[in-house]
Amino acid sequence: MRYALLKHTLFFTLTSLIFVSCKNPSPKSEDVAKTTPSHVLLKEKPYDIQTPEGMVWVEGKTFTQGAKPGDAYVMPREQPAHEVTVDGFFIDVTEVTNAQFKKFIDATGYVTIAERPIDWEVMKNDLPEGTPKPADSILQPGSLIFNKDVNAVANMHNYQQWWTWKIGANWKHPMGPGSTIEGKDNFPVVHIAYDDALAYCEWANRRLPTEAEWESAAQGTNDNSIYTWGSDPEQLNASANTWQGTFPVENQSVDGFKLVSPVKSFPPNSIGIYDMLGNVWELTQDWYNESYYKQIDSSKPLINPTGAETAHSPNNPYQKEHVIKGGSFLCHESYCASYRISARMSTSIDSASDHVGFRTMTTVAMLKD
Repeated sequence: MRYALLKHTLFFTLTSLIFVSCKNPSPKSEDVAKTTPSHVLLKEKPYDIQTPEGMVWVEGKTFTQGAKPGDAYVMPREQPAHEVTVDGFFIDVTEVTNAQFKKFIDATGYVTIAERPIDWEVMKNDLPEGTPKPADSILQPGSLIFNKDVNAVANMHNYQQWWTWKIGANWKHPMGPGSTIEGKDNFPVVHIAYDDALAYCEWANRRLPTEAEWESAAQGTNDNSIYTWGSDPEQLNASANTWQGTFPVENQSVDGFKLVSPVKSFPPNSIGIYDMLGNVWELTQDWYNESYYKQIDSSKPLINPTGAETAHSPNNPYQKEHVIKGGSFLCHESYCASYRISARMSTSIDSASDHVGFRTMTTVAMLKD
């Protein structure tokens, strides 16, 4: 399932690529407990464990995951709200930055998905039988970028109008050949696919948060709030990097940014975590299943949930996807309004684009290993 838009490309206009499916990694056993009535909540940080540099402790708690009361933009996939219990953990204060990711690349020589040639023999296994091979000129390393020069759109259901497959776009060249991250060490790294994030996590002895952990961190001490700062939508422009104006043709940049902003450009949430809403979407380890919340047995305690057992997206039936959270600089009330804690979208395993990044977390058990 290489780059998601090539599914539409092969069927319609040949504008982008589809992604190659990969194996879902198995979280460590201490992190996957789902239902255990005798569970003892790890709330406070153990006194003998130091907080890793650049991270913050998120207290263990029981809270309501999913749609929040009074949320005018709630989507069916965020319902029903349900109670979960999540043990305490450490999470990055910011999204992983270009500088941090470069240290990983320099230490390991890792090559990201967006920098690798596309293997048609692998890709065709995830397409309907008989799908024709696209031209070799299309099957080149690259990634998806937002087309900021769009002047008009015919309808809001065809996202190919504002997304462009850019050969040569990757984490080092976010807008394609000729672009650079020089002078942008403190910007969140983008054009990162799921496997890229996993590779970084393995190197750093971290992992991606589950969706429940991500929501616990985003809520901080503001229980049941719609946003990281509370439930007042009037604070949006001052609190998160999102789209202002008419999406996708006019961004008035009321918040000071047209595209990605440096980390810590906006105030942190109540426990000191930055940019959990807006700026770039953040990868989680959970499979995306649109009806997962409806399948939950709320009569049983849900403890440290790791999400759906299988992936399923009606909009992407040939691809396995993971949950992404937080929205991005492209989110606007007229289109997705995903700058909300409960909002959940998806991305294919090998998808990369200029508005998806990640942050990492670690547990007490992982630090003791």
